[in-house]
Amino acid sequence: MSSVLYDTPGPRAKRRNVLLSVVFTLLLALLLWWVWRTMDDNHQLEWDLWQPFTTGEAWTTYLLPGLADTLKAAAISMVIALPLGAVFGIARMSDHAWVRGVAGTVVEFFRAIPVLLLMLFANELYVRSSLNISSEERPLYAVVTGLVLYNASVLAEVVRAGILSLPRGQTEAAYAVGLRKGQTMTSILLPQAVTAMLPAIVSQLVVIVKDTALGGVMLGFTELLNARQTLAANYANVIPSFIVVAIIYIIVNFILTSFASWLEQRLRRSKKSTGAVLGEDTEMNPAAIGGTLGTGGEGGGPSGFTFKDKPPR
Repeated sequence: MSSVLYDTPGPRAKRRNVLLSVVFTLLLALLLWWVWRTMDDNHQLEWDLWQPFTTGEAWTTYLLPGLADTLKAAAISMVIALPLGAVFGIARMSDHAWVRGVAGTVVEFFRAIPVLLLMLFANELYVRSSLNISSEERPLYAVVTGLVLYNASVLAEVVRAGILSLPRGQTEAAYAVGLRKGQTMTSILLPQAVTAMLPAIVSQLVVIVKDTALGGVMLGFTELLNARQTLAANYANVIPSFIVVAIIYIIVNFILTSFASWLEQRLRRSKKSTGAVLGEDTEMNPAAIGGTLGTGGEGGGPSGFTFKDKPPR
């Protein structure tokens, strides 16, 4: 079966694909064997290095508290950055030039600065400011501030691109039935754009989870990677601790992307199931289809406007 993007492979192409698959599998197996031999030669596969992860002390004392701080910082950043990014993304499409200018300047400024630099600036700001923030809580505040400023600016561009990708007829139809721009944005454009924006939003949320590690390296924030450093110093298992923490990151991000995929499919199914299917002999009365043509008159249609006569065949 042919597709728009490619043709069905013929016998020669199938043999070539099988050969490439076999070669790739052999190369991957060779790479894994080399990694295993290298770790074995450096005594990184000895049971004494991996045994701490089979007991509860390494998890309850180091890894689980570090994971909790990572998820806490990421969750706070997500909750603040998502609506803030939506506000700035919509503001960049405002009819007022001064609103577009201010929003565009803020977005481009914070999007151009590395997130680590934003964290360092925020930490110094909290140190020198009159805010009553303890030294234990200051790294969390600095990490969240840096993540919010950077990711809100990125999400603002995602929101703007998602809304602009919708057909222009959606906006024109909304204006034709008397909706204002704010009503059009909140009732028509944003609900449709959310499904299209969801993969990009989830990718940015994964970035937020991983970027919390920058605060642990530079600011002493007790997130998962920082907790791993303390664990490795106590048990002298640097490589195994890196591997375990990497697996934890993979599991967390896989859960996040899987939930996003499920949510996207659910949104698409719910949108498909909301349309009313009318039969051939169904009387075209606005009251019968839920009053979708407006708010005036009986059944939601304009005053004095009815559909009780069938069109001629």
